[in-house]
Amino acid sequence: MPVADYDTYITDPDRKRSFLSSIFLSPKFTFYPQLYCIVRRSGRQALNGRYGDREWAESSREVMEALENVGVCFELTGMDNMRKVTGPVVFIGNHMSTLETMVLPAIIEPVQHTTFIVKTSLVTMPVFGPVMRSRDPILVSRTNPREDLKAVMERGLEKLNAGISIIVFPQSTRTSRFNPEDFNTLGVKLAARAGVPVVPMTMKTDAWGNGRYIKEFGPIDASKKVYFTFGEPMSIAGRGTEEHEKIIAFIQQNLNRWSDKNG
Repeated sequence: MPVADYDTYITDPDRKRSFLSSIFLSPKFTFYPQLYCIVRRSGRQALNGRYGDREWAESSREVMEALENVGVCFELTGMDNMRKVTGPVVFIGNHMSTLETMVLPAIIEPVQHTTFIVKTSLVTMPVFGPVMRSRDPILVSRTNPREDLKAVMERGLEKLNAGISIIVFPQSTRTSRFNPEDFNTLGVKLAARAGVPVVPMTMKTDAWGNGRYIKEFGPIDASKKVYFTFGEPMSIAGRGTEEHEKIIAFIQQNLNRWSDKNG
């Protein structure tokens, strides 16, 4: 059963690691070859016009399973909150690592047809680029805030009006530490402009670390549990200042709770 069909999903604690993973000391030596095969196959499908919504969700689930194969455990909660709205929404959450970008489609796409706001560089990557382009994301440069805001508002409104939800990471970069000062109001502004609700989400995904030279290829630490949680949908009133603060509080509270749980 797809993980999106549950309200809560927790990796089976008795799940056996793959044979190769049990041989190699470092999980990355068995995870990244699996990831490459998934992305390469998906890229070929995208180039041939055969990579649609279902294929995107399925390949994302394969990435999640590849992480579970090397010992990474997941705890996903609050997924029923995505089913409390019938139209498109703006998903707003913290951005910790590459993991959420790769796994969120398996969680969200079966419930809400969606796309990302991504850096332009992601659609030009040799292997992953065709996959990302097939999702017709909203592109931003991260170098010109004014032009990025214009692109998000224009393209975002177009997407939402077409019934497509949007995943927004308001932080300027991936980081394991959440700093509210770096969490901009782009998501709530877009939701307010389009008249759609926001679904807040919190993710603790530092099991997939950021690489020193290439951020996407960092260490895989199977001792760190992966957490995702989705909050109640909220409507945006006025400029969304109050809702923005509620989203920040939701993220901080969950990150603190998970940190305390892990000691």
